[in-house]
Amino acid sequence: MAPLIEIQGIRKVYGTGDVAVEALRGVDLAIDRGDYMAIMGPSGSGKSTLMHILGLLDTPTEGTYLLDGHEVSRLSRSRLAHLRNRRIGFVFQSFNLLPRASVLRNVELPLLYSGIGRRERRQRAQAALDLVGLADRVKHRPNELSGGQRQRAAIARALVNDPAVLMADEPTGNLDQQTGSEILTLFNRLQKQGQTLIVVTHDQRVASCAQRVVEIVDGRILRAQERAA
Repeated sequence: MAPLIEIQGIRKVYGTGDVAVEALRGVDLAIDRGDYMAIMGPSGSGKSTLMHILGLLDTPTEGTYLLDGHEVSRLSRSRLAHLRNRRIGFVFQSFNLLPRASVLRNVELPLLYSGIGRRERRQRAQAALDLVGLADRVKHRPNELSGGQRQRAAIARALVNDPAVLMADEPTGNLDQQTGSEILTLFNRLQKQGQTLIVVTHDQRVASCAQRVVEIVDGRILRAQERAA
Protein backbone atom coordinates (compact mmCIF):
# COMPACT_ATOMS: atom_id res chain seq x y z
CA MET A 1 0.00 0.00 0.00
CA ALA A 2 1.28 3.48 -0.90
CA PRO A 3 2.19 5.84 1.97
CA LEU A 4 -0.50 8.17 3.26
CA ILE A 5 1.96 11.05 2.87
CA GLU A 6 5.05 11.12 0.67
CA ILE A 7 7.23 14.18 0.12
CA GLN A 8 10.28 14.31 -2.11
CA GLY A 9 12.89 17.02 -2.60
CA ILE A 10 11.00 19.56 -0.49
CA ARG A 11 12.70 22.94 -0.33
CA LYS A 12 11.29 26.05 1.31
CA VAL A 13 12.90 29.44 0.76
CA TYR A 14 11.68 32.60 2.45
CA GLY A 15 12.62 35.95 0.90
CA THR A 16 14.73 36.58 -2.19
CA GLY A 17 18.26 37.56 -3.16
CA ASP A 18 20.64 38.40 -0.33
CA VAL A 19 17.90 38.05 2.32
CA ALA A 20 16.72 34.61 1.20
CA VAL A 21 16.55 31.99 3.97
CA GLU A 22 16.42 28.30 3.04
CA ALA A 23 14.33 26.69 5.79
CA LEU A 24 14.15 23.24 4.18
CA ARG A 25 16.87 21.85 1.93
CA GLY A 26 15.60 18.84 0.04
CA VAL A 27 13.55 16.79 2.51
CA ASP A 28 12.29 13.30 1.62
CA LEU A 29 9.83 11.57 3.94
CA ALA A 30 7.13 8.89 3.79
CA ILE A 31 4.41 8.42 6.42
CA ASP A 32 2.21 5.32 6.42
CA ARG A 33 -1.34 5.06 7.68
CA GLY A 34 -1.32 4.46 11.43
CA ASP A 35 2.21 5.82 11.91
CA TYR A 36 3.09 7.72 15.08
CA MET A 37 6.03 9.97 14.19
CA ALA A 38 7.85 12.63 16.17
CA ILE A 39 9.79 15.42 14.45
CA MET A 40 12.60 16.83 16.60
CA GLY A 41 15.16 19.55 16.12
CA PRO A 42 16.61 22.70 17.71
CA SER A 43 15.05 26.12 17.28
CA GLY A 44 15.43 27.25 13.68
CA SER A 45 16.04 23.72 12.40
CA GLY A 46 13.06 23.74 10.04
CA LYS A 47 10.78 21.42 12.01
CA SER A 48 7.93 23.94 12.23
CA THR A 49 8.24 24.74 8.52
CA LEU A 50 8.09 21.03 7.76
CA MET A 51 4.97 20.66 9.88
CA HIS A 52 3.32 23.62 8.15
CA ILE A 53 3.95 22.03 4.77
CA LEU A 54 2.81 18.58 5.91
CA GLY A 55 -0.30 20.19 7.41
CA LEU A 56 -1.10 22.13 4.22
CA LEU A 57 -0.63 25.44 6.01
CA ASP A 58 2.17 26.38 3.62
CA THR A 59 3.46 25.29 0.20
CA PRO A 60 7.01 24.28 -0.75
CA THR A 61 9.24 26.30 -3.03
CA GLU A 62 10.28 23.08 -4.75
CA GLY A 63 9.47 19.38 -4.47
CA THR A 64 6.40 17.16 -4.51
CA TYR A 65 3.85 16.31 -1.84
CA LEU A 66 1.55 13.33 -2.35
CA LEU A 67 -1.41 12.92 0.01
CA ASP A 68 -3.18 9.62 -0.59
CA GLY A 69 -1.36 9.47 -3.92
CA HIS A 70 -2.55 12.91 -5.07
CA GLU A 71 -0.17 15.81 -5.67
CA VAL A 72 -1.22 18.68 -3.40
CA SER A 73 1.76 21.04 -3.31
CA ARG A 74 0.49 23.12 -6.24
CA LEU A 75 -3.15 23.46 -5.22
CA SER A 76 -4.73 26.90 -4.81
CA ARG A 77 -5.14 28.40 -1.34
CA SER A 78 -8.88 27.69 -1.33
CA ARG A 79 -8.38 24.07 -2.38
CA LEU A 80 -5.68 23.63 0.27
CA ALA A 81 -7.96 25.13 2.94
CA HIS A 82 -10.79 22.78 1.99
CA LEU A 83 -8.49 19.75 1.98
CA ARG A 84 -6.86 20.79 5.25
CA ASN A 85 -10.19 21.11 7.03
CA ARG A 86 -11.27 17.65 5.89
CA ARG A 87 -8.02 15.67 6.17
CA ILE A 88 -5.80 17.31 8.83
CA GLY A 89 -6.47 17.82 12.55
CA PHE A 90 -4.26 20.24 14.50
CA VAL A 91 -3.37 20.39 18.19
CA PHE A 92 -1.33 23.37 19.42
CA GLN A 93 0.61 24.16 22.56
CA SER A 94 -1.70 27.10 23.38
CA PHE A 95 -4.95 25.10 22.85
CA ASN A 96 -6.53 27.87 20.66
CA LEU A 97 -10.01 27.45 22.14
CA LEU A 98 -12.65 30.20 21.92
CA PRO A 99 -12.89 31.49 25.52
CA ARG A 100 -16.58 32.46 25.45
CA ALA A 101 -17.83 29.29 23.77
CA SER A 102 -18.68 26.04 25.52
CA VAL A 103 -16.43 23.03 25.09
CA LEU A 104 -19.09 21.43 22.88
CA ARG A 105 -19.30 24.52 20.68
CA ASN A 106 -15.51 24.66 20.35
CA VAL A 107 -15.40 21.05 19.19
CA GLU A 108 -18.26 21.62 16.74
CA LEU A 109 -16.48 24.45 14.89
CA PRO A 110 -14.66 22.40 12.19
CA LEU A 111 -17.99 20.74 11.34
CA LEU A 112 -19.68 24.13 11.07
CA TYR A 113 -17.05 25.18 8.51
CA SER A 114 -17.73 21.92 6.65
CA GLY A 115 -21.44 22.70 6.39
CA ILE A 116 -22.58 19.83 8.63
CA GLY A 117 -26.10 20.19 10.05
CA ARG A 118 -26.72 21.06 13.71
CA ARG A 119 -27.91 17.64 14.89
CA GLU A 120 -24.99 15.78 13.31
CA ARG A 121 -22.54 18.41 14.62
CA ARG A 122 -23.79 17.82 18.16
CA GLN A 123 -23.61 14.04 17.84
CA ARG A 124 -20.10 14.01 16.38
CA ALA A 125 -18.77 16.60 18.83
CA GLN A 126 -20.22 14.64 21.75
CA ALA A 127 -18.63 11.42 20.45
CA ALA A 128 -15.23 13.15 20.13
CA LEU A 129 -15.48 14.47 23.69
CA ASP A 130 -16.44 11.00 24.91
CA LEU A 131 -13.32 9.65 23.21
CA VAL A 132 -11.01 12.01 25.11
CA GLY A 133 -12.78 11.63 28.47
CA LEU A 134 -14.65 14.95 28.59
CA ALA A 135 -18.23 13.73 28.31
CA ASP A 136 -19.10 15.51 31.58
CA ARG A 137 -17.58 18.87 30.57
CA VAL A 138 -19.54 19.71 27.42
CA LYS A 139 -21.22 22.83 28.87
CA HIS A 140 -18.09 24.22 30.51
CA ARG A 141 -16.08 27.09 29.06
CA PRO A 142 -12.30 26.76 28.58
CA ASN A 143 -11.49 28.89 31.66
CA GLU A 144 -13.43 26.39 33.78
CA LEU A 145 -11.13 23.54 32.72
CA SER A 146 -7.67 22.50 33.81
CA GLY A 147 -4.80 22.73 31.32
CA GLY A 148 -5.00 19.03 30.61
CA GLN A 149 -8.75 19.21 30.04
CA ARG A 150 -8.32 22.16 27.65
CA GLN A 151 -5.79 20.16 25.66
CA ARG A 152 -8.18 17.20 25.58
CA ALA A 153 -10.88 19.51 24.25
CA ALA A 154 -8.46 20.73 21.59
CA ILE A 155 -7.71 17.11 20.65
CA ALA A 156 -11.44 16.37 20.41
CA ARG A 157 -11.84 19.35 18.08
CA ALA A 158 -8.96 18.09 15.96
CA LEU A 159 -10.54 14.62 15.73
CA VAL A 160 -14.15 15.61 15.09
CA ASN A 161 -13.78 15.65 11.29
CA ASP A 162 -12.20 12.16 11.36
CA PRO A 163 -8.92 13.45 9.88
CA ALA A 164 -6.43 11.29 8.02
CA VAL A 165 -3.64 12.83 10.12
CA LEU A 166 -3.53 14.36 13.60
CA MET A 167 -0.69 16.91 13.88
CA ALA A 168 0.42 18.22 17.26
CA ASP A 169 2.86 21.11 17.77
CA GLU A 170 4.49 20.92 21.23
CA PRO A 171 1.23 19.48 22.66
CA THR A 172 2.55 19.18 26.23
CA GLY A 173 4.51 22.44 26.28
CA ASN A 174 2.05 24.26 28.58
CA LEU A 175 1.35 21.27 30.82
CA ASP A 176 3.00 19.88 33.94
CA GLN A 177 4.72 16.52 33.63
CA GLN A 178 1.87 14.41 35.00
CA THR A 179 -0.77 16.09 32.82
CA GLY A 180 1.54 15.88 29.82
CA SER A 181 1.92 12.15 30.43
CA GLU A 182 -1.86 11.79 30.36
CA ILE A 183 -1.98 13.47 26.94
CA LEU A 184 0.77 11.17 25.66
CA THR A 185 -1.18 8.16 26.94
CA LEU A 186 -4.19 9.43 24.98
CA PHE A 187 -2.05 9.75 21.85
CA ASN A 188 -0.87 6.16 22.28
CA ARG A 189 -4.47 5.00 22.56
CA LEU A 190 -5.47 6.93 19.44
CA GLN A 191 -2.60 5.39 17.48
CA LYS A 192 -3.63 1.89 18.55
CA GLN A 193 -7.09 2.70 17.19
CA GLY A 194 -5.52 3.45 13.80
CA GLN A 195 -5.02 7.22 13.96
CA THR A 196 -1.95 8.60 12.15
CA LEU A 197 -0.08 11.07 14.37
CA ILE A 198 2.74 13.54 13.71
CA VAL A 199 4.12 15.36 16.75
CA VAL A 200 6.59 18.24 16.57
CA THR A 201 8.57 18.55 19.80
CA HIS A 202 11.89 19.45 21.36
CA ASP A 203 11.12 17.18 24.34
CA GLN A 204 12.85 13.80 24.24
CA ARG A 205 10.25 12.39 26.64
CA VAL A 206 7.48 13.24 24.18
CA ALA A 207 9.44 11.88 21.22
CA SER A 208 10.17 8.61 23.02
CA CYS A 209 6.46 7.74 22.89
CA ALA A 210 6.43 7.76 19.08
CA GLN A 211 7.14 4.76 16.87
CA ARG A 212 9.53 6.75 14.72
CA VAL A 213 11.67 9.81 15.45
CA VAL A 214 12.87 12.10 12.67
CA GLU A 215 15.57 14.59 13.63
CA ILE A 216 15.93 17.68 11.46
CA VAL A 217 18.91 20.07 11.60
CA ASP A 218 19.57 23.07 9.34
CA GLY A 219 16.67 22.16 7.08
CA ARG A 220 17.81 18.59 6.43
CA ILE A 221 16.84 15.27 7.99
CA LEU A 222 19.86 14.23 10.06
CA ARG A 223 18.48 10.86 11.07
CA ALA A 224 15.28 8.85 11.22
CA GLN A 225 15.00 5.93 13.58
CA GLU A 226 12.39 3.42 14.63
CA ARG A 227 11.71 2.96 18.32
CA ALA A 228 12.82 -0.41 19.66
CA ALA A 229 9.89 -2.73 20.32
